[in-house]
Amino acid sequence: MAEFLDLLKNRRSVRKFQDRMVSDAELEKILEAVQWSQSWANTQCWEIIIVKDADTRLRLQETLAPKNPATKALVAAPVLLVLCGKKASSGYYDGKASTVFGDWMLYDLGIATQSLCLTAHDMGLGTVVVGLFDHEKAGEILGVPDSVQVVSMIPLGYPDKTPKAPERKLISDFSYNDRYGA
Repeated sequence: MAEFLDLLKNRRSVRKFQDRMVSDAELEKILEAVQWSQSWANTQCWEIIIVKDADTRLRLQETLAPKNPATKALVAAPVLLVLCGKKASSGYYDGKASTVFGDWMLYDLGIATQSLCLTAHDMGLGTVVVGLFDHEKAGEILGVPDSVQVVSMIPLGYPDKTPKAPERKLISDFSYNDRYGA
C-alpha cells in the first residue's frame, strides 16, 4: 500500500516534455490499465483516439481556450490521447438513466483517466489532463460520431520538467464523522 500511496503523492501534471518517442509497448501497457479499469455494470464506455500526427495535434491545439496552460504540451508531447465516452451507456438500464446524475460516463472516464495517468507515471512518463477546449470542434477534427462525446485530451511523453507538489487540504478539512459538517 505504501508504494501505491507514493505513486499517488508523486504524480504531477506535466506540461513540458522531452523530444523522445513513447514506444508502442509502453502505450499498450497504458491502454491495458484503462482496459482493466472498473466501470458501471462493466459497460467500459471509454473510447481512446491515439494522436501522433503533428498536423492533427496542431489543429486540436487550436480548440483550446485562450491561456490554457496546456497549450504547448498538446503539441510538445509525442502522443496525445483523446478520451471519449459512449453516450447513454454507463449509468443506464433498459435505455433509461438510473441515477440522479443521468449519464455515468464521466465517472467511469475519471476512473480510466486515473488508471492511465498513474500507470504512465509509474513507467516514468508524464501526463496532464486537458478539459478546457472546444469539445465539439475537437470531435469534428477527429471524426467522432454523435453517439460518442469527446471528454478530455491527455498529452503523454517523457517529462522534461516535473513541477513540485501543490499544497493539499488537511483530511480534517474534507471528512466528517457520521453527518455532514460533524
